[in-house]
Amino acid sequence: MFRRATPDDLPAIMALLEMGRQTMRNNGNTFQWNGYPTENQILADIADGNSYLICHNGTPVATFAMIIGEEPTYKTIYNGQWLDDTLPYATIHRLAGNPRYKGLGKICFDWVWQNIHNIRFDTHRCNPILRHIAETNGFIYCGIIHLANGDERLAFQKIEN
Repeated sequence: MFRRATPDDLPAIMALLEMGRQTMRNNGNTFQWNGYPTENQILADIADGNSYLICHNGTPVATFAMIIGEEPTYKTIYNGQWLDDTLPYATIHRLAGNPRYKGLGKICFDWVWQNIHNIRFDTHRCNPILRHIAETNGFIYCGIIHLANGDERLAFQKIEN
């Protein structure tokens, strides 16, 4: 089951994000999510209606932000180009889940795809899990974007043909 998160979900979301952080560390990604995302970022996602939970038997097992609209850091892309740069799109950020539940990334992206057929996301070069999810779910590597702080990220897009 998918549902929008509420402020009462903050402890569960932060616990899921920590699980995601540990999964990254266990897979060699020590570069991503150092001090991020913060509680304030998650509360802003919730306030904007962009924070979602995947629940199993009523218990949150994954969290993500889905933002429909322009992502400022995606305006400029290097060493490539977006598959389409004119149609509205959804951006997925801050995806994390309980590692005891397999396939949560695919479940998330499939659900978003049911709502909008143009999805973008970015990830660190050292995030093999999310890169694998991209490759096995029809996403195309488009190039490199830079976050607001200048950090490089690999950019992916999936769009209906």
